[in-house]
Amino acid sequence: MAVDEVYSSTTMPNPNAGCFLLPSDYLDKVRFVVKVLEVLLSLVAFILEEIVPVCINCTALEFFEFVSCTSFLFTVLLLILLSTTLHRRVGITCWSGLDFVYTMLIAVFFLIASIVFAVMNGGTSLETAAVVFGFLATMAFMGDLFLFWKRYGLPFAKGEKEQPTNCIQADQEAPTETEKLRDAATAE
Repeated sequence: MAVDEVYSSTTMPNPNAGCFLLPSDYLDKVRFVVKVLEVLLSLVAFILEEIVPVCINCTALEFFEFVSCTSFLFTVLLLILLSTTLHRRVGITCWSGLDFVYTMLIAVFFLIASIVFAVMNGGTSLETAAVVFGFLATMAFMGDLFLFWKRYGLPFAKGEKEQPTNCIQADQEAPTETEKLRDAATAE
């Protein structure tokens, strides 16, 4: 008799046993799709910028390259961490704040890089396409910020919607080990 036959009728599968969690405490399905869109748009903007054969103003091109490559790599990393169980193994507890600040910074930098590259390019079709995808990626990051704000509120504002985080707020203090021991001793 196989092991599966013995245990199949008496055990229930654990839905949290898998590596991939969606929706999770930090990422719902809609924001997951938006983050995948951010990754794809950043990648396309980076690839289009990379195949530009000659640059008129290389500083603008290199800044756009840096922002698009950085946003692609770090958004992939954040997406993997937030949609799997790996975020539990990293020593970060303020995932919602990290996600919000990261997304806001990338949106601002992508907007600046896209504007600068739109103004200072040679006017080739590849450069124009890279700029268009830069602005599309910027809009995706801004849309992600809006969805985050709509669902959770601002991560650092007091009295806003409940945050899915175990971060200690400035007006709260974590119980010290002495308090924990004292409470345990009085319970006995």
